[in-house]
Amino acid sequence: MVINIENLKKSFKDVKAVDDLSFSVREGELFAFLGVNGAGKSTTINIISGILKRDGGKVEVCGENIDEHPERVRAKLGVVFQNSALDKRLTALDNLKSRAAMYGIFGAEFGKKLEELDGLLDLKDILKRPIIKLSGGQKRRVDIARALIHSPELLILDEPTTGLDPNTRRAVWNVIEKYRKERGLSVLLTTHYMEESAVSDYVLIIDGGKKAAEGTPHDLKTKYASDFIRFYDRLDEAEGRLKQYGYTLKRERDFLEAELKNTAEVANLFAKEPQIFNDFEVLKGNMDNVFLKVTGKDIREV
Repeated sequence: MVINIENLKKSFKDVKAVDDLSFSVREGELFAFLGVNGAGKSTTINIISGILKRDGGKVEVCGENIDEHPERVRAKLGVVFQNSALDKRLTALDNLKSRAAMYGIFGAEFGKKLEELDGLLDLKDILKRPIIKLSGGQKRRVDIARALIHSPELLILDEPTTGLDPNTRRAVWNVIEKYRKERGLSVLLTTHYMEESAVSDYVLIIDGGKKAAEGTPHDLKTKYASDFIRFYDRLDEAEGRLKQYGYTLKRERDFLEAELKNTAEVANLFAKEPQIFNDFEVLKGNMDNVFLKVTGKDIREV
């Protein structure tokens, strides 16, 4: 296991930020770690990274106990924090040189690694510019390069694409997938974008510092997500007819949505009420539905 956590605990005064949490991440796995702000994700990441001390439990990273061999853990770990860790006074190049030097990477070796990351993240036009002069997307590309400059075994990404434009998000994911495919990089991801969690290998949802649900995206959707049918025409009539069958309904400006137990219900409903099926579509349950069902909250709550 790349990460093995057992019964992790961390409190801040009377607040239990992480409450008896256990999970593991396999080698080469994309592991999505989900929860609303304040659920305990960042606290857990900071413990794994060695920034915070835990109150209790066991934490192993890349086969190393974080208490016994913290320097070995740091050498195998790359982290992209939610808030950039770059020195704003330095150029992008100086930030990368400084980071590489911490791992004994200098000269030609540094140049080779920089060339590789530039080819993936398009850094050359911003390398000599101070971080303070860069856009959010440009800073994030440098953050990713900084985390990968020493070829870590495990990459931790804490909300890496929040607020980024689509092109930068795509660039970030291209480099992550390349390293996973070619080098077996393991990735622990927190995100508010459910489409990112949907392509992960495994998902852990925490709520109030506790494990709320876990499994593959397919298993979680099968267990928790409902399917839906949306009507785009004759909404008043459709709403009136569906209410008599006890459906849970959501009415928006241009559609009416009904929650289904399964897609087979559509055929039965059509047989009963064909007149309301002028313009409709059936939607499969997704990870947004899963998260809402498990926690009762929207993933984008603050």
